[in-house]
Amino acid sequence: MLQNAPALEQTFIQFLFYNRQKRNTLYLATAAMVIQFVIFKYLYPFASYIHGDSFNYIIAANQNLTINKYPIGYSKFLRLVSVFAKPDLVLVGIQYLMIQCSTLFLLFTIFYFYKTHRVTQAFLFCFMVINPLFLHLANMVSSDGLFLALSTTWFALLLLIIHQPSNKIICWHAIVLFLAFTVRYNALIYPFISALAFGLSKLSLRKKLAGLGLGLLLFGWFVGLSMFQYKKLTGYWQYSPFSGWLLANNAMYAYREVDSADRKPVPAKFQALDNKIRKFYDNYHILPGGAASTAYMWTASFPLRQYNDSLFKNDTSSIYLKKWASMGPFYSSYGWYIIKSYPIHFLHYYVWPNSLKYLIPPLEFLEEYNWGRTTVRKSAVRWFGYTNNQVKTRLKSGKAYILQPYPLLISITNLILFFMILSYLHLKGWRYDPSFNKSILLAGFAWITNSGFIIFTCSAALRFEVFPALLGIIFSSLLIDWMVKLMQQMNLAHQPQKPDSQYSQNVSA
Repeated sequence: MLQNAPALEQTFIQFLFYNRQKRNTLYLATAAMVIQFVIFKYLYPFASYIHGDSFNYIIAANQNLTINKYPIGYSKFLRLVSVFAKPDLVLVGIQYLMIQCSTLFLLFTIFYFYKTHRVTQAFLFCFMVINPLFLHLANMVSSDGLFLALSTTWFALLLLIIHQPSNKIICWHAIVLFLAFTVRYNALIYPFISALAFGLSKLSLRKKLAGLGLGLLLFGWFVGLSMFQYKKLTGYWQYSPFSGWLLANNAMYAYREVDSADRKPVPAKFQALDNKIRKFYDNYHILPGGAASTAYMWTASFPLRQYNDSLFKNDTSSIYLKKWASMGPFYSSYGWYIIKSYPIHFLHYYVWPNSLKYLIPPLEFLEEYNWGRTTVRKSAVRWFGYTNNQVKTRLKSGKAYILQPYPLLISITNLILFFMILSYLHLKGWRYDPSFNKSILLAGFAWITNSGFIIFTCSAALRFEVFPALLGIIFSSLLIDWMVKLMQQMNLAHQPQKPDSQYSQNVSA
């Protein structure tokens, strides 16, 4: 069984830096990261872009906006990096360093608290350090890499809160949790996972409430500030117009499958939009954007965008963000109405297809460098100081063939973790090591909640699943390691004891 390591007699810093083997491991990791990064940037001299999202982040950074279509945290990060250097090489390098450091921090935190076989440690170390997915994520002007680094760091801090809490760790947890919340909406579920970690810790009730409350206080401040800014801009109190658009988008995938004869009348306030949507369904017989996508949100010729444009066609003074954000509450109400009216259709035609996509996630924007394009918009040219709008690779094809196995790898990892957790429960693993059981409980809860959030709210893709996939790989490896040790101990317990040599000689005499 995994047991608390003797390393607990020393601090984490001593465990990591005062041990020669650990220092050599860090030196090896540093050398491997530098070599990989140099080779990768030779092949991909320019950053890669999601045409739409990336330039939206850059414009928000350039204008120093406090609210935007997406959480403002990544735009603030771009602005911070630009203070030190302008070239995109610096941004990519910092993102790659953050991803690698956070994953190593999580790994060594686990090795600090639990004894594992050297084979398990070597496998996890090599997988994290020599991982081309991290390079491609870091090379994108997107919040994905930063959010992965923050999420991995946050989870490592949760393990420290459970096993070795301190005021410093609690404060760092609140800060990292807050930063993650400003970067990606997925962090909305993180306070619930943090609450479980504080509940499993040995802290007093007062410190548990204070520690969790500090993170929620920062959460509340950011939510309140965002709602106030949207109130000034649109006249509506709302935290995320994006969620309203997304909810209506998801509902439309279910609504189109409802037979026209079975469609119920909608409230008067939705009548104009609903008529436009029903007419669209009659004209389009092929599902746009594939199953469980976001096509209804962004395609200008589809009903949500058309209805938005029709309401503001005579408004030439309002900025685009105001026109877009003003529809958030209305689309949220409409989306909820459709989903509640046809819940079976929603589960069948959105949740189920998205579950299949989650199981084998598409590469999406990671499949091809710069989305198959050779140019970028002027905003990127100005922000990174390019001489022109041309971007390229030194490879014959921009397709990331090295990432092709990852969807299948994630699928296999999810299945392995699922069956290993079932085996752990069947064998009543919590009886052997309560400390290890806490980590398994936390990882399992984080994995399930992340999966549920993605499946029910957003179109599944590889870049959204990297963090839960990392948890799956790490903790399925730890559970396999635990099971091997359990089997070894059971075999030893059932082996007959050999008589000592002196007794054997006396008997033979």
